[in-house]
Amino acid sequence: MSDPKRSYEITFIVDPVLPGEEISSTAQTYVDLLKNEGCDIIHVDEMGLRQLAYAINKRSSGVYFCIEFTTLTGDVIAVLELALKRDERIMRFLTVKLDKFGVKYNEDKRKGLIGKRKKQSEAADQAPKSEPSKPAAPAVESKDKE
Repeated sequence: MSDPKRSYEITFIVDPVLPGEEISSTAQTYVDLLKNEGCDIIHVDEMGLRQLAYAINKRSSGVYFCIEFTTLTGDVIAVLELALKRDERIMRFLTVKLDKFGVKYNEDKRKGLIGKRKKQSEAADQAPKSEPSKPAAPAVESKDKE
């Protein structure tokens, strides 16, 4: 049997009008809550300030955080979601259970294999090299003889 731990990720949006230290302490609050419940934190991603697709609480932007973690049981999800619902600093949240493909995708993303654009110099090196272009032949004007 494979690893009995279940993998989850929770993404939440923090109100951007809060002071900077309170925004980061909000994320740390939930990391600490997960650790106290016996979860292993895999990765905490502060995605930063982003525009929202639609206004939430009259705000057009929010600070995104994503926490990836593992746990033996899913019991911690109810505790975590209740805390997020009660926190006025949190605008929205989404909890997702990751399958093996989601875990692999996140690992590859952290390693830089996914989501990074190639630099222009790398793209130029990998592009097929064409022969130097030859100057175009001068256009010949034809005169109609009448």
